[in-house]
Amino acid sequence: MVLNIVDKVLKSVSYIFHPLIIPVLGVVFYFSKSPRYIPEEVIQAKLISLFILTIILPILLYFLLKTLGKVNSIYLKTTNERIFPLALNCIVICIVLQRILTATQIIELYYFFVGVLISTLTCLMLAFFKFKASIHMISISGLFMFFIALSIHFSININGTLAVMSIITGAVATSRLHLNAHTYVELIMGVFVGVIPQIILVSYWL
Repeated sequence: MVLNIVDKVLKSVSYIFHPLIIPVLGVVFYFSKSPRYIPEEVIQAKLISLFILTIILPILLYFLLKTLGKVNSIYLKTTNERIFPLALNCIVICIVLQRILTATQIIELYYFFVGVLISTLTCLMLAFFKFKASIHMISISGLFMFFIALSIHFSININGTLAVMSIITGAVATSRLHLNAHTYVELIMGVFVGVIPQIILVSYWL
């Protein structure tokens, strides 16, 4: 009974903190903590646009790829299955950077998404070399680093949020191991691929 509950909880963690929703979570957090005045209608427009581009569109593209036989399941279990979704995601992020979150508008979010783009490109290159870095860990660790940078940038106390993020990051890693989706090396590589671009880019806006 207990093992079944643990199994369901760990599976749920992978779904709840799916890489697709992480960028939008970063944007929502930014708007909730930023001391700058941003009109409500601007926030709503950007969130709706991001939701469509980074969540709805990738889901539709996944079904298209599945119909074309380029992927077998949403889990993208092999490195070959990852290539087309990751490449398309890079294009989507470039559209976001060109049309929704430009450097002249919201510089923090612009460089956050530049970091997401670099991480995605790195993951794509690793897939070409038959290495399956954990996309879950890339996304959650990159978001964690962005939160830390924001707390320093805006001089705000979000220790509670960072503590929760530590727990979530650990839970995501545990979930991926429990589901036999990744090895320890793939999880660790995922952390590096997610964190390092954010650390490098933080000097442009911090």
